[in-house]
Amino acid sequence: MIFNFSSSKTLVALAVASSVMLAGCSATANTSSTQQSALPASKVAAVVNTPADIGSQKITLEQAMADPDWMGNQPENAYWASDSATIIYAQKEQGNTLRNLFSQSVTSQTAEQVALNKLHTVGSNKAVYSKNKTMAAYTFKGNVFVENLKTGELKQITATSANESKPQFLNNGDLVYRQGNVFFKVDLKTGLTSELANLKLTDEPKGIEEPSTYIAKEQHKLIKFVALQQKNKKDQQARNEQINEQNDSIANTAYYLGDGNKVAEAQLSPNGDALLVVVQKQTDWRGDGDIMPNYITNDATIEPKKARRRVADAKEETSKLVYINLTNKEQTSLSFNTLPGFDEDVLAAVKKENYARDGKTYKSKRAPRGINLIMDWGFEQSPIVWNDDGSQVAIMLEAWDNKDRWLATVDFKNNKLVSQHRLHDDAWIAYAFNDFGWLHNSNTLYYLSEESGYSQLYKKPVNGSAAALTQGQFEVSNLTLTSDNSAIYYKANVEHPGLYEIYRVNPQTGKSEQVTDLNGMTDYTLSPDETKLLLKHSTITMPNELYVADAQANAKATRLTHTVSDEFLAKKLTAPKIVAVPSSHTEQPIYAKVYYPADYVEGEVGKNRKAVIFNHGAGYLQNSHMGFSVYFREFMFHSLLADEGYIVMDMDYRASKGYGRDWRTAIYRQMGTPETQDLADGVKWMAQNANVDTKAVGTYGGSYGGFMTFMALFTAPELFQSGAALRPVTDWAHYNTGYTANILNHPDVDPIAYERSSPIYYAEGLNKRLLINAPMVDDNVFFQDSVRLVQRLIELEKQNFETAIFPVEPHGFVQPSSWLDEYRRIYKLFKETL
Repeated sequence: MIFNFSSSKTLVALAVASSVMLAGCSATANTSSTQQSALPASKVAAVVNTPADIGSQKITLEQAMADPDWMGNQPENAYWASDSATIIYAQKEQGNTLRNLFSQSVTSQTAEQVALNKLHTVGSNKAVYSKNKTMAAYTFKGNVFVENLKTGELKQITATSANESKPQFLNNGDLVYRQGNVFFKVDLKTGLTSELANLKLTDEPKGIEEPSTYIAKEQHKLIKFVALQQKNKKDQQARNEQINEQNDSIANTAYYLGDGNKVAEAQLSPNGDALLVVVQKQTDWRGDGDIMPNYITNDATIEPKKARRRVADAKEETSKLVYINLTNKEQTSLSFNTLPGFDEDVLAAVKKENYARDGKTYKSKRAPRGINLIMDWGFEQSPIVWNDDGSQVAIMLEAWDNKDRWLATVDFKNNKLVSQHRLHDDAWIAYAFNDFGWLHNSNTLYYLSEESGYSQLYKKPVNGSAAALTQGQFEVSNLTLTSDNSAIYYKANVEHPGLYEIYRVNPQTGKSEQVTDLNGMTDYTLSPDETKLLLKHSTITMPNELYVADAQANAKATRLTHTVSDEFLAKKLTAPKIVAVPSSHTEQPIYAKVYYPADYVEGEVGKNRKAVIFNHGAGYLQNSHMGFSVYFREFMFHSLLADEGYIVMDMDYRASKGYGRDWRTAIYRQMGTPETQDLADGVKWMAQNANVDTKAVGTYGGSYGGFMTFMALFTAPELFQSGAALRPVTDWAHYNTGYTANILNHPDVDPIAYERSSPIYYAEGLNKRLLINAPMVDDNVFFQDSVRLVQRLIELEKQNFETAIFPVEPHGFVQPSSWLDEYRRIYKLFKETL
């Protein structure tokens, strides 16, 4: 099924039968009741509008791979000023890497550059506001500033060489900020700064110790001078303790968290009377042998750059929760043993399979699991959140084995955690969709959960049952609660998996309503006064620009910026069509972009088209959406190929983002297998629907896409005639822990999954042309990955591969000359083999 979106044609109504949607998933949770959302639960597609092809000047490879300045420099890191009438954003200078800051009124089409000596005056995207919304606080270059929103007065609170951070207004109007692990409070009326808490990563001092050995005790008996010195020390210690207890002018705020530890997170209550602290053992992020040689240096030497640890070397970690009562100076450790499943052997079946392969028998037993703060790569919040009056605190935790996520509160009376929500997944908990918080002036939580198979929004009173605020086969993210609890704004792909708009739901009634209708990829920021939305919006053929809209249903958006260059607009670029490729392995189709040549006619006969499939990187990334892709160079390269008669396809293979939990976890313990099956379905679809000769199809991709190129050429060698693997993973045991351990568990537990999923074990299957493009200072996928595979191919006596190295490039190429060299090689490979 092709979804042909074009601004030059009438809108095309998309219809996808409900039978092609995902089946239920194995994720479980304790949600027990639901509320019906106003949005249709099974709505998959609707009327949308995306651009047609643009420009008339043929794009060249040299232009496509040039420094992207020629395309225009889009607004970056946009945020609201405190007046809710001005936006601030950065913009890259032409010809260098410097950024300038601009200020623009929402009623103007022009922006003014912020002078360097005024950069501290325009707020921050991390500004915080007082409870009555009369004051704003933020940091600039490590110093704290406070703005009076009524008078406009800006006051600098600190001017130090230290790095002050994380300003916070207390309920009484005082300001708190951090300097490392020390919390300071400022009385904004008097200007007095006082120390609230000093978190010391040492053991508590033992004080004056009494003699313990025989000879020491005798020394104190026999020598009066020694005994007197001991008495004087004890007297002085006692006096110091009396002064600290009886004299309020002295800061007595030290809390000892243990030698060899680090503070992973600490959040102060809004009343300033309590802290919840997460403590971990201080461990190095690398081993002595984790280095990466850099051969091109300023002084012509070889620099041994430090590199991260590999997942194969990772050791289980667990955290310690410490509750500190700042009023009575008591600190208490909170155990994880009240969390359901804290000691379950959730990997018993996996361990049994691996033991059996080695001829051993695994006996399951319960044991405390490593538990830490949730790791969400998109988090803009803390995983610890207090409610408004400081009577409750919530913390989101995740098991080291990646199978459980807990949202817990603290029973302060009994000093224990109370589980409010457990999300278990037999595969892994997503490192997205973990937003949560408290409804204002209440003890009711709201949070995202994939328990239905899709990320949806729920609410739960601390002592009540959970209720769904949204329902459907779409993904909810990016939550913002209004100050009066009337709405939670969110981003979702309700109408189509690749179409993202802004919605809002009333948390009391569960009624949702659509806010924007821009057709593409849209993100938002609610203004401080909550009357407007700052929108970042792009389409398939146009990069991000800024818009503003009223914060209401069916809002009309006004465009604020016009930064795309005339040169880019003039280039002939092909707008891909959105295709739903039937899957041979799932009920849900595989969404893909297809670039058609200008002379292509639907249903044409007598032509045998050649084709290329591009494999996006990151694994959990969505590329077949209706916004401007992060792969903008590839977009232009694919337009160039289409202009030369190729059919080009970008597939959102299984594991891609945007399609629900089951799609995400299809690769659990078998990376590369479902994706290659999906590529085969893509080739089949092109043969049946685009006149493609199956003996003239190539594939390429970078990072995860490079890994997929290997797996396709090694395990399904008849599928493609050639492939190019860029910055590719060849052995998952050498990749990082945060990403890999989710999908494949840890190598010491599940070596079967690593061997099943790593291309280096399948290299003997290569019988088609292969290009390996490897950057040498890649601190993400190490150059060693390519080196080890090349040696394996040599030992297998393979003759149809070649390797190109890029000495100065990291994982994401920087130099235009490197981009051009890389894509010239890819272009040449396809020209020679297809």
